[in-house]
Amino acid sequence: MITLPTSDNRLEAYRLTGTPLVPRAPKVKLTRTAFAAAHVVSDPLRERNPWDTRPAVDWETTLAFRQDLWDQGLGLAEAMDTAQRGMGVDWLTAKELIERTMRAAKVHPMKPRVCCGAGTDHVALADLRSEETIVAAYETQMEAIEAVGGQLILMATRALPAIGASPETYARVYRRLIDQAAEPVILHWLGDMFDPALSGYWGSEDVAAATDAVLDIIAANTGKVDGIKISLLDQAHEEAFRKRLPEGVRLYTGDDFNYAELIAGDGEYHSHALLGIFAAISPAAAQALEALAQGDINTYHRLFAPTVPLSREIFRAPTRFYKAGVAFLSWLNGQQRHFIMPAGFQSSREIVHYAQVFRLADQAGLLRDPELATNRMGVLLALHGIETG
Repeated sequence: MITLPTSDNRLEAYRLTGTPLVPRAPKVKLTRTAFAAAHVVSDPLRERNPWDTRPAVDWETTLAFRQDLWDQGLGLAEAMDTAQRGMGVDWLTAKELIERTMRAAKVHPMKPRVCCGAGTDHVALADLRSEETIVAAYETQMEAIEAVGGQLILMATRALPAIGASPETYARVYRRLIDQAAEPVILHWLGDMFDPALSGYWGSEDVAAATDAVLDIIAANTGKVDGIKISLLDQAHEEAFRKRLPEGVRLYTGDDFNYAELIAGDGEYHSHALLGIFAAISPAAAQALEALAQGDINTYHRLFAPTVPLSREIFRAPTRFYKAGVAFLSWLNGQQRHFIMPAGFQSSREIVHYAQVFRLADQAGLLRDPELATNRMGVLLALHGIETG
């Protein structure tokens, strides 16, 4: 029993009821490609001036978190927005993260797939005022990722909306980037609910026009595009979009509200996954995908159903602060010793939110050690002046 705050400013007793899922390797080969986007664990003892300097990373714990995902049969999306790219984690830190992760992946017995985010965030926006400078910035990061064997995700850049790029500009920039990639790339459409600076991506504020523009880019480069990750939190749009993709090009859902239905599919089309929430719900995600591969759709939905309210709470508006919920669950589950994030990002959500994440994680069977999780929730509550008895 623990006392938790509610959204209507009350305190109420809560008794845990969930049965923890036990993380394990899948028994069969999965029929969906599933990338979990993982966060970075800080080292608070080495942190200095966290708002003004590069973050101090606890590399051992950061990599152990990734090992846990791989052990469950999941792939990894590295150095993405979940890892606070552009929100506390700079490119040099991301580059070291990618290098360390790729070394670990190469010796892991599951031989996991790892895709890595290439962007332009090592160059100030003020210095990215032309196609040439934007392409050159991407090239720097692409070369670093390919040098260590990572698959490229061409992350959405704030630079193109900042210069008011037209659809034709996007087409020229992406054609140059895709042409020089050694292997097929994953494109990245991140909605402005995740990053307001990405509003109008692909050259239009109109989603239908933007959809046509990016589909034209894919159609012109089919052999070099593995897929596209879409994070617009719009199930109907994603379902319509994937019907228009060329054969062999995957739709990687980034819809943290509707992933269960999108991955299951409609019998003709389905989405694969590249999701931040999968890092927080990995036992449920891995075991649901295993059930799907076995043709057990009832178990698939039974495992995923209670994770959806949890994900919608973690990703609620302002959505860009969802990273705090991912790190919070990592702490509750003993996967890190503290709840401190790069740039103090844990302060981006309030205690009522964390209390609701705790409740929903319990109900989804995602508190691996309920006693530990309860004790740690109590520590956070005490810091907010709430007695937990």
